[in-house]
Amino acid sequence: MSNGSMEVEGAPAAGVERPSGFFVTLGGAALDFIREAGAGGILFWRGLLSMGRLPRSLPLVFEQMRRIGVESLPLVIITSIFTGAVTAVQAAYQLREFVPEQYIGTAIYKSVTIELGPVLTALVVGCRVSASIAAELGTMRVTEQVDAMEAMAIDPVRYLAMPRIVAGLIMLPIVTVFADALAIGGGFVVSNASLGISPSTFVNGMKMYFFAGDVFGGLIKAFVFGGIITLMGCLAGFRTSGGAVGVGQAATRAVVASCVLILVSDYVLATLLFKIIFG
Repeated sequence: MSNGSMEVEGAPAAGVERPSGFFVTLGGAALDFIREAGAGGILFWRGLLSMGRLPRSLPLVFEQMRRIGVESLPLVIITSIFTGAVTAVQAAYQLREFVPEQYIGTAIYKSVTIELGPVLTALVVGCRVSASIAAELGTMRVTEQVDAMEAMAIDPVRYLAMPRIVAGLIMLPIVTVFADALAIGGGFVVSNASLGISPSTFVNGMKMYFFAGDVFGGLIKAFVFGGIITLMGCLAGFRTSGGAVGVGQAATRAVVASCVLILVSDYVLATLLFKIIFG
């Protein structure tokens, strides 16, 4: 204290400009992103270390496979059929005057197996599954069930996160196979019933340019998307705080992070798979 005045420790000196709101917000967002990425990497690494105990966790994995895959099928079925139907209509509208009709089948097959099937399935399943995982684990966190598990020397990552991540890695490619088949079937029905394209013309167009790399590339994408969906759900759930409001916010964060990372990783994987490996 000097001359009857008190200086607050840490306060900016007189005449020094405070940082503008834009840069403070930008820096805070960058730091949050780095923290989230670091936490996600640590959780993923701990999940990998827990794989050694996978045989003991098989009942938990099977239960999560049912919840992630089987219970998502009704939504996937509806989405896939209408995706194939819309793809057929759009392909016919855009290509029919420029290319022979047989290439409509080729366009539907390639667009579904390479892009629409894996990505739309991941987005649909991801919104449902990541929010569910985040809400479930978030509730366990705020009610101190996770703390109780740690007090009993039970690793929450092995017991809660690892089975969900493994189930996501297994079930997303399987669900994507069903989605691809249903989407192509929807395109086939619409092409035959509404667009006047005969079944033989449609099938021959698919067979002419069939490439196994298209199918395997789409399934590799689905495998990665399954890991992203479950990892983001687990991460948001474990980092939940603030009671019921925090659980809702965790579910929202999980869905947003899953959708954004699916779209970003889709670009990266498309570049690696279809330009480098299968190109």
